[in-house]
Amino acid sequence: MDSLNLTAIVLGIVEGLTEFLPVSSTGHLVLATDLLGYDLKDWEVFNIVIQLPAIMAVVVVYWRTFADVAVGALRRDSASLHFIRNVLLAFIPAAVLGVLLKKKIDILLESPMVVAIALIVGGFAIILIERMARQRSYEPVSALPARRSFLIGLVQCIAMIPGVSRSGATIMGALAMGENRKTAAEFSFFLAVPTMFGATAKQLWDNRHTLAAHSGSVGLTQIAIGSVVSFVVALVVIKLFIGYISRHGFVPFAVYRIVVGAAALVWLLKA
Repeated sequence: MDSLNLTAIVLGIVEGLTEFLPVSSTGHLVLATDLLGYDLKDWEVFNIVIQLPAIMAVVVVYWRTFADVAVGALRRDSASLHFIRNVLLAFIPAAVLGVLLKKKIDILLESPMVVAIALIVGGFAIILIERMARQRSYEPVSALPARRSFLIGLVQCIAMIPGVSRSGATIMGALAMGENRKTAAEFSFFLAVPTMFGATAKQLWDNRHTLAAHSGSVGLTQIAIGSVVSFVVALVVIKLFIGYISRHGFVPFAVYRIVVGAAALVWLLKA
C-alpha cells in the first residue's frame, strides 16, 4: 500500500479515537504527523477535514434526537427551539474568534511543543475540576439556560490552542458550571456539529485551488481514506464513551494526557 494512503489510515484512526475524548484530537494528529516524519504543513488540510466525518458520526448515533428537534422546531415546540438556541449560542464565540484569530491559530498548529505542554496542563485541570465540581442530576441540552450555554461556548474557544481539546474544554466547562457528566458530554457532541462543519468548510474554501489542482503532496484520495476511517472509528467511540464516563469519570483521560504530554515533551526536547 502507498505510504501516503497508509498514513491516511493511521491518522484517520487517531482522529476517530480522540475526537470525542477529552485528550485533543488535533493535538494527537499534530504529534502523530510529526512522529511519522511528515511536514505538518503538508497535512494541515487533511487533519482538519477528516474531523468532519468523525463529527457526522454524532448525527448518525443521535439521529432520532436531531430528527425530533427538526420536527419540533417546525411545530414551534419550546424544547426543540431551546435546543437549537443553546447550540447556536455556544457556537457563536468559536465562529467569531476562529475567524479573527485564524493566523495565530495556524501558527500554533505547527508547534508540537505547544501541544505537549497543553496536554499536561489540561490533564491537571481535568483532575482539579473533577474533584471540585458539584453535579446536578441529568438534564437534556434543551433545558440548559441560555447564559450557561453561551459561557460553555466561550470556554470551548480555549481549544483553539492545539492540545487543549475541544471536547475536553466544553465538557470541563460544563462540569465546572455544575452540569451532569452525561449532559456535558452530549452538549459537547451536539456543539461539535456546527463548530467542526464551519472549520472544515473554511479550510476547504481557503485551500480550494490546491485541492482542485492536486498540487499538494496530500490529495483528495488521502482525505477520502482518512474520512471513511475516522467516521467508522468515531461511531464506535461515541457509543462507548457515555457509558464509560458515567462509571469512571474523566480522571483516567487526565492521567493519559499527562503521560502522553510528558513523553512527547521529552521526545521533542531530545530531537
